[in-house]
Amino acid sequence: MQETKQTYKTINRLDDLALLADYSLMDTLNSDPDAKANGIDHFPREVFSGHYVPVIPTPIESPLYITHSKKFFAELGFSDALATSEDFVRLFSGDTSQLPEPLRKIGWATGYALSIYGTEYYEQCPFKTGNGYGDGRAISILEAVIKGKRWEMQLKGGGRTPYCRGADGRAVLRLSVREFLAQEHMHALGVPTSRSLSLYVSQSEKVRRPWFLNDSHSRDPEVMIEEAVAITTRVAPSFLRVGQLELFGRRARKNEHPKAMQELEMIVLHLIEREYSDVIDTNLTIEQKVLLLAREFCNRLTSLVADWIRIGYTQGNFNSDNCAAGGFTLDYGPFGFIDMFDPKYQPWTGGGVHFSFLNQPQAAQRNFNMFCIALKPLLESHESELRELEAIKDEFSTVMQSKIEQMWASKLGLETFNVTLFNELVKLMIETHIDYTIFFRELSSVPDDISALTKSFYGDSKHDETILESWSEWLEMWKSLTNATTEESRKELSLEMKRVNPKYTLREWFLVPAYKEAQRGDFTLIKELQEIMSDPYAEHSSEIEEKYYRKKPSELFDIAGISHISCSS
Repeated sequence: MQETKQTYKTINRLDDLALLADYSLMDTLNSDPDAKANGIDHFPREVFSGHYVPVIPTPIESPLYITHSKKFFAELGFSDALATSEDFVRLFSGDTSQLPEPLRKIGWATGYALSIYGTEYYEQCPFKTGNGYGDGRAISILEAVIKGKRWEMQLKGGGRTPYCRGADGRAVLRLSVREFLAQEHMHALGVPTSRSLSLYVSQSEKVRRPWFLNDSHSRDPEVMIEEAVAITTRVAPSFLRVGQLELFGRRARKNEHPKAMQELEMIVLHLIEREYSDVIDTNLTIEQKVLLLAREFCNRLTSLVADWIRIGYTQGNFNSDNCAAGGFTLDYGPFGFIDMFDPKYQPWTGGGVHFSFLNQPQAAQRNFNMFCIALKPLLESHESELRELEAIKDEFSTVMQSKIEQMWASKLGLETFNVTLFNELVKLMIETHIDYTIFFRELSSVPDDISALTKSFYGDSKHDETILESWSEWLEMWKSLTNATTEESRKELSLEMKRVNPKYTLREWFLVPAYKEAQRGDFTLIKELQEIMSDPYAEHSSEIEEKYYRKKPSELFDIAGISHISCSS
């Protein structure tokens, strides 16, 4: 049977987008019974039940367009002119007061629980109960079915919600630039992620934030600085988090209110509908659905973390509330792309080794454990299914290890993982202080000798005869395993490896000049980075290569705000 390509009308106006609105979360889940009907709910308070709180976002003052994702606009069928149209700018800078129907003026914020590396926390909540955690400055304003796919659009920095814990609900330009560029870069790298729609900055509104002095080596902020506020709109099939399921799982486990078990079941079924409807049949029992959900999330989460390591990405703060239940990258706070290889690389000063680069599989396992614990109340009267859920939980490390080994084999251009080769490689990468991205990209050229690889060496390693000899021996061992014995097979191997080893990654020392220039009203560098990082596997011009395909300058190591950050605000 011949397939027919469905055509969709280009979305040129906000009125066109309005026709696609479909608010499944607000229409099928429970609102906080203590919420205000008018959505003016901007002060911290405990939220005891309900899946969401209706909230009107707080618009930023005098919004100015910086950029939008042309690639994502094209995928959605949006015209580029839409990004600068008056009503679109108004909506996606937080002003919902003049929306055409059926768009709704009231958005929503959601609560979640806090777990850090598999340990439940309550005391950090301002009420000491855990009822104050949630979207403190992220407000969803729209769900729409576009080209047959559901998308949720959420303002980062859209103002205070009941979960703000006393903060101002704003995101500064620095954070917004980082998140906007990172999301589209990750998508281009082939890593599941939330997406970036648009970026607007206020021309007049500023907030104060703790930050570092210039060229400081401090691990803690030293000064308060004024920064412009901005809003970036992030987009995903849903923003449901492991921490959300945990919140409702805890309430059901403790029977905190009469609807606790019902609300847990409702949000689990909503998650399945939003994120897993293609693999979980609606006709199955709730117990069958829960088990399939756990198994599929295990598969997605392990694949995601393997991808993070493949491209040199560290989430930094991988708590369960920063772990999307749909199995994609979410919340670009203290993230970082690795420069010099270090298994313990951690861009966030508050993160510790448990969230470091090569410990991310273990952190993911802790989050998966909390995911399974949240599901348990739904199976409490089904012993066989409980045992199966426990078995799925226990299999996580095996599945994770398999995905990691597959990733390393692919990254090295091998059909199967070779532990001897890999262990020697890690030892040499640490000893030599190699640039992670440059090393694997140069290896992807299938070099005859190690001269190309030395481009990735920091310091004086390239002059150390003992190290060079060890690398030569390793390279010969690697070549013997690739089976690339002819010119044609070497070319094929090179192309294959270059598809998994990017040439460009969004390093923090690229980002800092971009947002500093943006603070002065110059968005040129943001747009340049957007162009390059949206095509990270390509061979760009020699000028671009000279500028962005190079090792981190020695004077930037250990500099606060570049090598490490202490907060994500």
